[in-house]
Amino acid sequence: MGRITETVKVLLIINIIFYLGTLFLFPQGQGLFALWFPENPNFEFWQPLTHMFMHDQSSIFHILFNMYALWAFGSPVESSIGKNKFIFFYFSAGLGAALIHLAVAYFYYYQGYQALVDSGFSPSEITTYVNDAFTSIASNQGQYRIPNGVTDVEAVKGMVEAFSTRAVGASGAVYGVLVAFGMLFPNAELMLIFLPIPIKAKFFIPALLLLDLFSGVTGFSLFGQNIANFAHIGGALFGFIMMWYWKKNSFNDKRWY
Repeated sequence: MGRITETVKVLLIINIIFYLGTLFLFPQGQGLFALWFPENPNFEFWQPLTHMFMHDQSSIFHILFNMYALWAFGSPVESSIGKNKFIFFYFSAGLGAALIHLAVAYFYYYQGYQALVDSGFSPSEITTYVNDAFTSIASNQGQYRIPNGVTDVEAVKGMVEAFSTRAVGASGAVYGVLVAFGMLFPNAELMLIFLPIPIKAKFFIPALLLLDLFSGVTGFSLFGQNIANFAHIGGALFGFIMMWYWKKNSFNDKRWY
């Protein structure tokens, strides 16, 4: 960790401006710029990009942790691969995170959709139900009803959650940067705040990703609820693919200058 590189500095400033702006001047921006499920009426085409600059406003720690990680790992990565590559890498990892997050959301959505079909609901009834459930959640602090006669209640709950939950944060892009750091500096020693034992990046980062995968699959998280674990996995996956490709082709005609 050393000086803040140029692109990382700009990203930090933009994130802070968006955070303070939507907190004090334009609170509607959270709903407008966060990433909604594409079937949700709040979804807009720009959200896969803009959600990277939104952060949970119920706790300042969300943006603090993300910005600290962006500075700590992003600056060494930018110094190593250059400004242009880093800009492409950062936004590609963030968009990849959004893609995986939405793919998983669609999986849960259509599981619930099929459960409702199997229970005798028509497509129009399902559309009406999920929109009504979303309205109830927004107005009644998370309360909504499961229709009578549903054969798979958990699948319907997953469907409503996928439809109604918005994603915010730079975490997906940051996880891509974290993977890049691990591939560039595998022997760098890292520590968790609550586990002050130095662990080499080549062990620390895969362990962190396995923990995210475990939390995403089981729903049990050591770091609290409402964490988009599969967005983290998506950002890391796209980050790995890009770094692997660049390292593989670093000395041929596909090299970036």
